Amino acid sequence: MSVNESDIAEPAAATNGDVKPEAPVAEIQTETPKTEDDFPNSAADGLIKKPFARPLETSKPVKPAELTADQQTKYETVLKAVSEWTTVPNTSEKNAPTAPITDDERMWLTRECLLRYLRATKWNVTEAESRIKRTLTWRREYGMEKLTPDYISIENETGKQVILGYDNNGRPLLYLRPSKQNTEKSERQIQHLVFMLERVIDIMCPDQETLALVINFGESKSGQNASIGQAKETLYILQNHYPERLGRALIINSPFYVWPFFKLITPFIDPQTREKIKYNEDLRNHVPPQQLLKSVGGDVEFEYDHTVYWPALNKLAEQHREIKRERWIQGGKQVGEIENYLKGEDVPSVSSCVEAN
Repeated sequence: MSVNESDIAEPAAATNGDVKPEAPVAEIQTETPKTEDDFPNSAADGLIKKPFARPLETSKPVKPAELTADQQTKYETVLKAVSEWTTVPNTSEKNAPTAPITDDERMWLTRECLLRYLRATKWNVTEAESRIKRTLTWRREYGMEKLTPDYISIENETGKQVILGYDNNGRPLLYLRPSKQNTEKSERQIQHLVFMLERVIDIMCPDQETLALVINFGESKSGQNASIGQAKETLYILQNHYPERLGRALIINSPFYVWPFFKLITPFIDPQTREKIKYNEDLRNHVPPQQLLKSVGGDVEFEYDHTVYWPALNKLAEQHREIKRERWIQGGKQVGEIENYLKGEDVPSVSSCVEAN
C-alpha cells in the first residue's frame, strides 16, 4: 500500500442524515458567519484560547489550474454516473445490503470532490467512480454520525490536537502534539484524527482544498506516539478516503526514537507525498508569525483550555456547515455543486451556470 499526496477524505457532510427542510431564500447566508466576530484572528488579539476565524488577508490560496478538454470530458462522465446513483452499500462486504443515498451524501458529491478523486486516480474514470462509492460506503460503515463532539471530547481534553491558524496559502493548520497524549491506545484515537480532519475541512476558505499538518514531537516520550498498527490503519483511511487533502506536513523536534518508526512506515508513503513532508524547518517560512504558535516559533500566545476551545471549535465548524447546507438547498440540491458557492462566495451555483448556457 502506498499513500498518494492527495490521499489524506473528503468529509461528507457532518452526518449521513438528510439535510434540514428548505429554508426561505431570504434566510440564506452568503457571507462568512457574523458570529465569527467572537473569534480571534491574529496574535494581536492577546492570549488566544479559541481557533482563528479566517486566514490573514496576505494568506492567498493558489487557484487551481483550468481543466483541459480531455479532463472536462472525464469529469462530466463521472458526474453523470454519480448523479444517477440512488442507493449505496451499507458495508464493504460482498453483496452487502444497500440503502437510498441521502441528501448529505449527495451534497458531499461536489464538483471539486469528484475532481479530487479523478486526480488521485490519474484521471481513470472507472477507478474514480469506484473509489467515490467505496468512500460513501466507508463513511456509513465507519459510523461518521457517531463521531460527535461529546464522544470525541475526552481525546482532546489535553489539547493533543489543535486546529489554529492558516499557512501562507490559507491552508488550515492542524497541530498534532504527542506529548499531550492522555488516553490508552484505542480505535477512538484514530476516530479523533478523522473527526479533526472533518473540522479542518469544514473551515477551509474558498479556493483551498488542502490542510497543513504540523507534528510537534517536542517534550514527547517513547510510548506516547502512535503504534505501527495505528499508523498503518490511519494511512489506509487517508489513502482510500481522503484524496487530495494533504498540502504540507511540517514535522519538528523529532526525537531519536521516532526515526525507526518513520523508516517502518516510509514504504507505505507515496514518493509524491514525501515531497510534501518537511523536517525541522523554520515554520515562519511556511506560516505567518501572527497565526503561528509561540511554542513553535510564532507570535501567538496560546493556552489550551478545553472548556473554551472545544465548544468554540465545534461552533465555528457548525456555522460553516450550516451555510453550506443552506446554499446547497438554495442552489437546487445539485450533485456536482461548486464548493466556492457553498462556502458563501459571490459566484453562481452550478444550476445557474447551466441556465446561463
